[in-house]
Amino acid sequence: MRRAESKRWRIDTFARSRSGVSDFRKLDVWRLSHALVLNVHTAVKKIRGSDYVPLRSQMLRASMSIPTNLVEGVGQKSKREFSRFIRISLNSSNELEYHLLVARDFEVIEPNEYTTLRSETIQVRKMLHGLLRSMGGDSRDGGQKGSHRG
Repeated sequence: MRRAESKRWRIDTFARSRSGVSDFRKLDVWRLSHALVLNVHTAVKKIRGSDYVPLRSQMLRASMSIPTNLVEGVGQKSKREFSRFIRISLNSSNELEYHLLVARDFEVIEPNEYTTLRSETIQVRKMLHGLLRSMGGDSRDGGQKGSHRG
């Protein structure tokens, strides 16, 4: 195994910042979700077979959507709009957790890798709920507020 492939990005080693939200890089949850993207990328590179191309793509897309929506949300003019992007990030974290479960059940990722990535995803999701609460949004709706799915 190449050294770069064995490198894990630790999501608990980033420095904490309590400054404003004018720069997405200052958000702890952005830092952790960015590390999660890097860890998911490392995991999907190991998944082989043309049958799993869609799964690899969806896992990476869902993981990337989490910090991407935080970046986009920081640029909004109101807390309400920022909260909407946080909810999208929450939904993407739910989606990623499901894709990880599928990858585990298809036996294309190791059980310990599944456990680690799932724990990281849950940690990010908890932080997203906290950020949403700090914006005055209700995180108890699971990111479904305003969503009409039939």
